[in-house]
Order: sequence, then C-alpha cells, then structure tokens
Amino acid sequence: MAKANPLQFIQQTRSEIAKVVWPTRREVLLTTAMVFALAALTAVFFSLVDLAIRSGLAAMLGLFA
Repeated sequence: MAKANPLQFIQQTRSEIAKVVWPTRREVLLTTAMVFALAALTAVFFSLVDLAIRSGLAAMLGLFA
C-alpha cells in the first residue's frame, strides 16, 4: 500500500469522520441508564449467590464441627 502524504491523510481522515453517525443525547442517556441498571442488577444477583454459598458452607461446616 502506498504511503499517503500528510495532507492526503488529513483529508481522508476528515472524510471518514464526516461519515460517522453520532448518537443523540437521548440515546446516550438511555444507554447509560441501561448500563447502570444492568450493573446494579448484576451486583445484586452475585451478592445473593455469594450469600447463598456462604450460608450453605457455614451450615455444612457447622454440621461437621
């Protein structure tokens, strides 16, 4: 591939950036809220799984002690 000179590179870069479809403010806020909600849901799920495993192990170890 031929090496482009710096001026051509800048022109091509501007041309490609002009093709980008940027998300709207509403889309950004909505997807951000979804990420936070799913992160919180995942944290609650894994906390409950951890609690169940800890309780199960404590009960099992209590039987053998």
